[in-house]
Amino acid sequence: MKNNVKRPWPWNKNQQKAMTKKLITYGTLGFMTMLFIVSCKVGPNYVEPEDTTPVEFRFTAKKTDSIINFKWWEIFNDPTLDTLIHTALRENRNLLIAASRIEQARANFKFNKADMGPKFGVQGDASVQNQLFGQPLDQNLETYGVNATLNWELDFWGKFRRGNEAAQAELLASFYGKRAIEVALISEVATNYFQLLDFQTRLEISQKTLASRDTSLQIIQARFDKGYTHIIDVNQAEIQKAIAQVSVPTFQRQIGFAENNLSILLGRNPGAIITPKTLIEYKVPDTVPHGIPSELLARRPDVMEAAQLYRAQNARIGVAQAMRFPAISLTGMLGVGSNDLSNLLSNGLGWSAGASLLGPLFEWGKNVRRVDIEREIARQSLFSYENTVLTALLEVDNSLISLQTLRDELAANEYKLGAAENASYLSRQRYFQGVTSYLEVIENQRQEFEARLSYSENYQRLLNSYIGLYKSLGGGWVTEAELEKYAVQLADELNVDESEIDRDSLYYAGQLVDYYLTPEQEQQRKEQRKELNRREREMRKASRQSAN
Repeated sequence: MKNNVKRPWPWNKNQQKAMTKKLITYGTLGFMTMLFIVSCKVGPNYVEPEDTTPVEFRFTAKKTDSIINFKWWEIFNDPTLDTLIHTALRENRNLLIAASRIEQARANFKFNKADMGPKFGVQGDASVQNQLFGQPLDQNLETYGVNATLNWELDFWGKFRRGNEAAQAELLASFYGKRAIEVALISEVATNYFQLLDFQTRLEISQKTLASRDTSLQIIQARFDKGYTHIIDVNQAEIQKAIAQVSVPTFQRQIGFAENNLSILLGRNPGAIITPKTLIEYKVPDTVPHGIPSELLARRPDVMEAAQLYRAQNARIGVAQAMRFPAISLTGMLGVGSNDLSNLLSNGLGWSAGASLLGPLFEWGKNVRRVDIEREIARQSLFSYENTVLTALLEVDNSLISLQTLRDELAANEYKLGAAENASYLSRQRYFQGVTSYLEVIENQRQEFEARLSYSENYQRLLNSYIGLYKSLGGGWVTEAELEKYAVQLADELNVDESEIDRDSLYYAGQLVDYYLTPEQEQQRKEQRKELNRREREMRKASRQSAN
């Protein structure tokens, strides 16, 4: 028969009351300590980089004091293009990846924020031994315990606060990163769409030219057969037909590439794209914006993203500096224990409290070098931000000069096309009347063919230059729904009815409308996590069944 040593547990009810008072005292002292140290935060505070936006751009006549409120769905007013863009914004895989990165950054922010508070845990133990301090016992010694634990590392040096600052900046950067992809996606869809229309137009020109030159070849062949012309005229006509014939598969190939590019942007398998309108049916916008918004840097999502990434890295310098100092932690334990499992809950509560300090003493300069590493990465982030700003200014200037020169170029091409068509017609008449050689006809037909192709390409490039301006200025509102959501938020802030908000007066300047989740959105995400967990359980179950 087993004999166990029964030892009374050292906590009684009076001691439990005393313990409770001490816990309240320690808690109050801990709270006052936190209030005292909350302002202690090492590391440099974030300072916004200097705004280097010029007062005037090279290719605009006015100062940067106007507001350009771009809405892409109003630029060309084409339902087909609108449908393609809406589909891309909903199905494009790169955009879905960016949306997932936002959720990842949101979770990371909450993950880092959890370090600010105390950590509660539970601990249970059971042991039996027949020796004590290395000496054997005649009887077994049993101990059982269940405890609640507390561990709280005080953020004395601001390590966690700097980490939260970095995580929050990365969350904001993920929002602007997604927006940069949205603006680029809208531009890419519109650009590929107009390129597709251009290739279709040039294919039609090539096919009509091929048919015309085939007819001309038949006529010249008939004249040669009757002895009215030389064989060289037949050969030259064959060459002209072959030139047009070569261009047909060339533009068919370009059409296929453009359709495939559009399909991938839409999140679909490569396939055909229906285009009800022709390129020339699109009206070029009448006016060219003369002023560039002074808040350009706030409108450009890539600039805002780079600024937030710099802010995040600046905060990491503080994290590295805080790691050079000791970490101060408070620990506590509250629970029950007994030498007999049957008396575990009847012996009263026991507790313990303590504090610890753990810090580096001598590590051969490792902690200093950690700070140096983060400082250099921050410098790189600042240079990256400055380079992004320079790129933004470059794209604005390039867009403006493209608009100005492509309009002039289109006018010149239109004049050239009219002259080439007339010269081609007259040269054919002169040839059949025997006034000139076929060499004149060939030259004028070549110029007419090239003029038609050049005019179509020029028209497409001019349309796409407006898309380039839209992109270079930061895009404006991405969807009508986003504009409506911001109008509702603004109405709530101003405490007015949303019908009083003039949507046309609202322009984009870096606002984020989806930063805070509504209770409905939080619940939706919980349901999605539950559904994902359920599917994972089903997959594991199916995997086990298939293995058996």
